[in-house]
Amino acid sequence: MTPDMLFVFGLLAATIVLFIIDKIRMDIVALMVVVVLALSGIITPTEAVSGFGNSVVIMIAGLFVVGEGLFRTGVAAAAGNWLLRVGGDSETRLLLFLLPVVAVLSAFMSSTGAVALLIPVVLSMARKSGMQPGRLLMPLAFAALIGGMLTLIGTPPNIIVSGQMREAGLEPFSFFDFTPIGLAILVIGCLYLVFIGRFLLPSSEVRDPDSSHPKLSEFAERYGITNQLHKLIIQPGSPLTGKTLADVGLRTHYEITVFAIQRSGTLLSTLMPVLSNTRMQPLDTLVVYGTEAQVDAFAAACMVRRQGFPEREIMKVQEQFGVAEVLLPPDSTLVNQSLKEGRFRERFNLSVTGVRRQNTPLATEFAITKLAAGDTLLLAGSWEHIRKLENHRDLVVLETPAEMHELASNASKAPVAIGIMLAMLVVMTSGLLPNLTAILVAALAMIITGCVNINEAYRSLNATSLVLIAGMLPLALAMESSGALSYVVHLLVDQYGNAGPLLLCTGLFLLTSVLSQFISNTATTVLVAPIALTAAQLLGLNPEPFMMVVAIAASTAFATPIASPVNTLVIAPGNYRFVDFAKVGIPLQVLALITTLLLVPLLFPFE
Repeated sequence: MTPDMLFVFGLLAATIVLFIIDKIRMDIVALMVVVVLALSGIITPTEAVSGFGNSVVIMIAGLFVVGEGLFRTGVAAAAGNWLLRVGGDSETRLLLFLLPVVAVLSAFMSSTGAVALLIPVVLSMARKSGMQPGRLLMPLAFAALIGGMLTLIGTPPNIIVSGQMREAGLEPFSFFDFTPIGLAILVIGCLYLVFIGRFLLPSSEVRDPDSSHPKLSEFAERYGITNQLHKLIIQPGSPLTGKTLADVGLRTHYEITVFAIQRSGTLLSTLMPVLSNTRMQPLDTLVVYGTEAQVDAFAAACMVRRQGFPEREIMKVQEQFGVAEVLLPPDSTLVNQSLKEGRFRERFNLSVTGVRRQNTPLATEFAITKLAAGDTLLLAGSWEHIRKLENHRDLVVLETPAEMHELASNASKAPVAIGIMLAMLVVMTSGLLPNLTAILVAALAMIITGCVNINEAYRSLNATSLVLIAGMLPLALAMESSGALSYVVHLLVDQYGNAGPLLLCTGLFLLTSVLSQFISNTATTVLVAPIALTAAQLLGLNPEPFMMVVAIAASTAFATPIASPVNTLVIAPGNYRFVDFAKVGIPLQVLALITTLLLVPLLFPFE
């Protein structure tokens, strides 16, 4: 073993220890590796920083922009809503739907791309359902890696082993030769991840560090209006017909607030804000705030019928309407005026649903209660009008809910974003353009078409993930340049080459899987596949089972966050530590090993 080999092995061990100790951020550790390699002389300084220009890093950056376009246009939220509808509020059912979806996507496109596109979907689902993103994202990443085992184009190692066999004059693997083994591992892996693996993940709630906005439910609790949202239908002959809210005096006489109306139709998308000049019609549906007693009194007096308000409909309403908390400054013209005199609906197109004075909810009467400087008001109405509050000097906007910041700012561009994504997938799976080119074109198209603006595109780049990947790639190059990787591979063959084909397959699987935890699975396969092929030929055995084992093992990059860009992508949004991957990933590797060793000899005999 040469000094260069010893140095690289020592650096690898130190890096792993720092990751496990978790006292220094992983991206900082990756930068330290770059500096040490640049100073070591094993690779040149240019090679030490080559990871920052690596095509993998650029591809992932592009996919972040594509994913941001899907988020900003509401596509991610729509996909999340669909999964929530089919999966309900059950984390188990949701994962049983989600994991096969990402696996099938990864069978025909880059697993990194599939995960990058679905991360916004998962985060949107987690926010809306109250689930913890950390319980969903790692299973998502692992399912994507397993999905790569399903087809020839699912992952680079599959293509590499098939190419090696073609170069050796053997029949290469066909498109679906990998499917039986990959499918078996997918079924077993999904069952493990859903019913065991996710419970090994941290149970603490993960919050977005960039967002301190409370949810609508927190505002409701703060102002004492929890469970006061109702839906009412105006009956024919109602005295409300043809009148505005001001004509009827609903706040004055019944103390209820009407903030949205649905004009006789069945689609919630027809909801519109109730303005000062909006006249009510028979069969209109009113969305109101009020206590049970207030609503019952109003319904009896004005011929309106209460209707159920399912949670999914409430969520739909919240996509268009919400609340904001505002403060009355001392110089506001609203001070010493009653809610009625303040004419909030006429001035702001919004309604007051709650008042707090000295941090205590205030029981108000619309026509009598005078507002005071320092009062905080909860205003309800459309998000469009809430955004305009910042232009009014009589109010100071204190807080807006998290739901407003999750809204699609470019919803009209949703068809364009879907078209760009589908075109990218078609080009990538058909091979019309290199993957890097297809992704960069898609990212640029998202910006040019207005699906995402340039500032949003820059903010979408997850610096932690990009720096970690770019910093660790040169370590793989150093292992190759120093001969450290070749040394380990030959040592395995020398030890197990004559111990029987099944034991040799076990050794090849373990070697490939372990190496894939720390360096690119592509680089690992390039080095191990020729050794497996040569060993099989020297032993007079069929190379197919050995090459299949190498290909499958290269995709079992589950035990470390640096094993694959797929894992690295979910570190930040899932708030994972290094050891979290080991706890969940190592048992999954063992299951994949057992499944592979059981099926490979049946499907690809040794002789």
